[in-house]
Order: sequence, then structure tokens, then C-alpha cells
Amino acid sequence: MTESSIVQSFPSQNTTLRKKNKYMNPPDDFEALSKAVSGFGVDEDTMILILGKWHSEQLRSFRKRTPQFFSEDESLFERLDDKQIAFWTKEFLRFKNAVVQWTMHPWERDARLAHEAITKGPESYGLLIEIACTRSSEELLGVRKAYQSLFNQSIEDVVSRIQCIERKLLVALVSSYRYEGVQVNDSTARSEARTLGTANRTSNKKNLIEEDKIVRTLTIRSKLHLKAVVKFYKDLYGRDIYKDLESEMRLKETIQCLCNPQTYFSKVLIDALKDDADDDTKEALTRVIVTRNNVDMKEIGEEFNKQYGVPLSRKIEEVALGNYKDFLVSLIDRINENPSEIPIMGSSTEGGASG
Repeated sequence: MTESSIVQSFPSQNTTLRKKNKYMNPPDDFEALSKAVSGFGVDEDTMILILGKWHSEQLRSFRKRTPQFFSEDESLFERLDDKQIAFWTKEFLRFKNAVVQWTMHPWERDARLAHEAITKGPESYGLLIEIACTRSSEELLGVRKAYQSLFNQSIEDVVSRIQCIERKLLVALVSSYRYEGVQVNDSTARSEARTLGTANRTSNKKNLIEEDKIVRTLTIRSKLHLKAVVKFYKDLYGRDIYKDLESEMRLKETIQCLCNPQTYFSKVLIDALKDDADDDTKEALTRVIVTRNNVDMKEIGEEFNKQYGVPLSRKIEEVALGNYKDFLVSLIDRINENPSEIPIMGSSTEGGASG
């Protein structure tokens, strides 16, 4: 499927606008075009409507009247700022990247996301935790196979060579193959909750992420078992474990991804949709909607609405633009309109993270 055919499959929301406003006033054009290229994605319809009828005089006037984009060069021409070129390129690519990620096999998609996170460095290692902790054991095994095929080395080996305090935890997480049955040993879970609480209250708290017993618990126990650990922790200490781990962000992310992924993903989404979000944070919007679409996107949407008081699709419509916005909203709407058609986790190798 070509990008042009994909674009054609999304009916223009501005068809009426194009017919009614064949000749807009230049000041209105300038403002509309500036908005079309200043957001989350780009408004392709508005750009075509305006730029398609402009002549050189109007283009020159636009350059002179938008100092936020263009500056006067010493050679007396209006020069587009290099940072603005990079920004526009990034925003134009959002739709393409979303479509490419959606069409990939889930194993390949996760392997490439993990590789990108490793390449970017410590600030992006949370994505490794997200992938390792929110996929099933079979899905994570598939990611390891795909990584080896794509990059001719094992992800376990690559992660073992990174230099950060989280290395021990990360290596164990990407290497894990968890039990996924329903059996939980309450006595063991209670003991491990006490171990976590004791370690969290010692003078060595800043190195909590390096505690062997804690890393072992978080990387070999089933998700049901870890939910029991979280419950016993609250019973023992009268506090939510997430509040006690505010200063241990990677541990908090690990436990949340394992035990309460919908809350984790809702927070990732609202952060991505904030006006002051940086590029890496914004990229999470595509990643979450694409990777969770055939898994638990409906539950994530419900949690998002509960936490932030607005439907996720409406929030995206308020913030994003153009084909990028339409594509993401369509992925969310397909879940809400046809939930029975979404495959059960692990039953399909296509679409979202169900693998």
C-alpha cells in the first residue's frame, strides 16, 4: 500500500471548506497556513487549499510576514530557519511513521523500538522496560528473535554492555520468560513485599534498583504474583508502593507496567499530548496507540477518560492535525466500534502487540 493510497482512504474533513473558500483573504491564508504547520502533525488539507493557489508574490509576502519561520539573510532573501526545517520535517513524517509502525509485524516493531531506545541512551531506557514488562512471554521471546535477525546480535548482549545503574534490571527484564499461569504463592508474595519494604527504608535506598532480591522478584515472578506483592505491600505498610518509589522511577515504571499497564499508558499518553512535550515524549502517542491497539487499547482509553476527564480520541482531535490525527483516531474508533473483532492476546501475529 502506497502512502498516497493510504491518504486517499481518509476522506478530507475540509472538502466543504475547499469548495466554499476557493479564494480566501491573504491575511486569513497566512494565519491558517501558520497554524497548519505549527502543531502535532500537519494539516495537509489546509496546506493544499492555500499553497495550491498561491503565486510567487503571495509566497514572498508569507515569508516576510512570518518571522517565526523566516529571517532576513544578509544576502537579502528570506531564509527559513534550520530548526524550523527540522521541525517541519519531523511533523510531516508523523503520519508516515505511524502507518509504517502499524503495518510491521509486532516482533519487528518492538525490536526496532528497543534498538532505537538503546541507541538514544539512558533517557530512553524506560522504553525497554515498557516492552519487556507489557508483552507476554511469547511476545518478548519473539522480540528477541527479531532483534537478533535484524541487528545480528542478541538484545541481551547489547543491554549487558550499556553503562547505567539500571543495567542489572534491564538485562534481567529483556531476558525473562515469565510463568503466566494462575497459581500464586501468597506466603512468598508476602515475604517479597516485606523484602521490598525493608530495602526501601534502609540507608542504601538510592541503590534499591541494584538489590539482587528485588531484581529477581521483578524479573522472574508472574504478573499475577507481582500484583499480590503490591497488595501485600499496602497491607503491611499502609501505603501505595508507587508513592514509596517516587524517587526510584525505573522501579516504579517496572512495577506499574507489570501490574497496572493501563494506568502507565494513560500517563504516557497525556504527557505526549501536552503543549510543552519534547519530541521523544510526543513519539509515545504513536507508539502506544499502535502497539496496544489489538491488546488493551479499549481499557487504556477508559482509564485515560477516568484519570483526565476527556475521551482519548477527543483529546487527540484537539491537539493533533491532518492525516496523522485522522489515522490515530480511526485506530481508536475501530476498537470502540468493533471490540468483538479485536483478537485475543497471543492469538494473532498481526496488528498490535498481540504478536
